[in-house]
Amino acid sequence: MSNDRLLESLLRSGFSPATAAESLGVDVKTVERWISKGRTPFPKHRRALAALVHETENYLFPDAIDSERRAELAEAEVVKIFPHRSLIPAELWSRFLRDCAERVDILVLAGLFLAEEPTFARTIKTKAEQGLSTRMLFGDPLADEAVKRSSEERLAISTVPARIKNALALVEPLTGIDGVEIRFHGTTLYNSIFRFDDEMIVNMHVFGQPGAYAPAMHLRRLPAGDLFETYMSSFEHVWSASDTADFSRIRA
Repeated sequence: MSNDRLLESLLRSGFSPATAAESLGVDVKTVERWISKGRTPFPKHRRALAALVHETENYLFPDAIDSERRAELAEAEVVKIFPHRSLIPAELWSRFLRDCAERVDILVLAGLFLAEEPTFARTIKTKAEQGLSTRMLFGDPLADEAVKRSSEERLAISTVPARIKNALALVEPLTGIDGVEIRFHGTTLYNSIFRFDDEMIVNMHVFGQPGAYAPAMHLRRLPAGDLFETYMSSFEHVWSASDTADFSRIRA
């Protein structure tokens, strides 16, 4: 069976089998067998390929790592667990913003605490001009799910929609900037996701508590791990089902 994931990842990253072989120091026929026959490379080549195309080993070669090793890698991807998101130091959020260079992906209902950070929108704008790709998913403030979340968090019925609108007012100036995309979603949000290059905060939502009081994990992506990728897969599912943000509609 051919390895379509490997082929697609190579092409997306600008590599042909020949140029990939040259980078890895192997024969081009070896790379072609990895692709066309689905052969599994030696571990050192799996790691090199994952680094070359900015994917995980587990994504490129899902059958190459046994379940016990996957569990060990998932544990290694967890940098720290915070009992409440509000306990994440402001300096950590600042470092994420300062150091990210390639990708920012944010999935929230409101994320008002981040949108209110004075340097957030300005930093995203500046880094977009330097090549940063940013995708932000906010809850649709007019969707039933936003109203429902207010009651689930034991808040006044209009609290979550109002928070979303406040956050959107702060990020609206980013619309129209190359490299920045903002969408609305109407999903039941199980986790808020904040991805900055190869680091991520996952805010696990708890019924009856606002997100600030729910636990959060700091993850760092490892080439052979799949915990980070599990949450990115969730992000991609929501992204594919979301709509481009229509700010005029929520002001009507």
